[in-house]
Amino acid sequence: MKFLRDLSFENKRVLVRADFNVSLKDDQIVSDFRIQAVLPTIKHLIQKKAKVILLSHLGRPKDSEEQYSLEIVSQRLSELLGQEVGFLNDCIGPEVEKGVEDLKPGQIVLLENLRYHKQEKENDPEFVKKLAQLGEMYVNDAFGVIHRAHASVVGLPKHLPSCAGLLLEKEIKNLSKVLDEPEHPLTVIIGGIKISTKIEVIKEFLESADHLILAGALANTVISAKGIAIGKSIVEERMVEEVKRLNLTNTKLHIPVDVVASSDPSGKSSSRIAPTGNIEKEEMILDSGPDTNHLFEDIISQSKTIVWNGPMGLFEVEEFASGSRAIAEAIAKTEGFSLVGGGDTITLLEQLNLLDKIDHVSTGGGAMLKFLARDELPGIEALK
Repeated sequence: MKFLRDLSFENKRVLVRADFNVSLKDDQIVSDFRIQAVLPTIKHLIQKKAKVILLSHLGRPKDSEEQYSLEIVSQRLSELLGQEVGFLNDCIGPEVEKGVEDLKPGQIVLLENLRYHKQEKENDPEFVKKLAQLGEMYVNDAFGVIHRAHASVVGLPKHLPSCAGLLLEKEIKNLSKVLDEPEHPLTVIIGGIKISTKIEVIKEFLESADHLILAGALANTVISAKGIAIGKSIVEERMVEEVKRLNLTNTKLHIPVDVVASSDPSGKSSSRIAPTGNIEKEEMILDSGPDTNHLFEDIISQSKTIVWNGPMGLFEVEEFASGSRAIAEAIAKTEGFSLVGGGDTITLLEQLNLLDKIDHVSTGGGAMLKFLARDELPGIEALK
């Protein structure tokens, strides 16, 4: 695989696949974390006098739905870079071809949402050719979609001289470090809702980690597999039998010993702290309890490497945020190497102003999990 330093970009039209799939609310960008993550690559290309053509998707549009337009991202990029970032209303076609042809070295343009064309997700060969003719070189800096076999991810490297951007290089380096040469003790914390999307990572680290902490709603499936009543808590019934096949008595594996339980996830009704095995029929497990938090904090404080993906509970509701907050603050304090990923986890860290206390914040939740599970990632394979 080649990297930015390996190629010359002067006076070349360079297609850069970025991941500007940001959250929007009331026509405003909620977080520009993913935008900022690509700035080093864009600045490098500008310095090398490249003509920069940015490609991205936003959301899951069924058609050219206005709320999924990337124009708002071009405006934010202009502010962050201190120079105009042009915007074109499509990603293929005669007008786009004319727009990129007129670019001068050091100029930047962002094309409209790739997913306005269904051919992007289908990796349609003709769509790939139309994208490829816009540029002379290709840079992939979109780790968040590196696990997708889409046109702009796996198709373009077949047509243009290609390399990984600075962000993608950084992601590969830090995730590989955790997989292949972590400092021990290694603690891996997996939270969130679905255990089905994280079961392979759980299997990987049940073998290689010193501590594997499971919490959030996905831990309910483990608790259920142990034969413990969980009331009306969220559980993936179809995963219970597969979870039973894990070594649930492994001393590396930690699940909550106490929880915050309530019959009302809105937080408006009373909640209580209960031992994990003492949940009433009408109750739901909505957060980890104080004894659990102290146990997990102690494990984290003694760790040399910490990986975290997924919140401990329903952190969006203040009454059920203490577990996630405790984990975030414990990781921020540790001197060990910390790697964090997942949209909800990043949102929490931003709310607590702790992002800068983490050694590496991954821009791809699903991609991070697949990388750590040692799955083959189509976007990385395409660059080899």
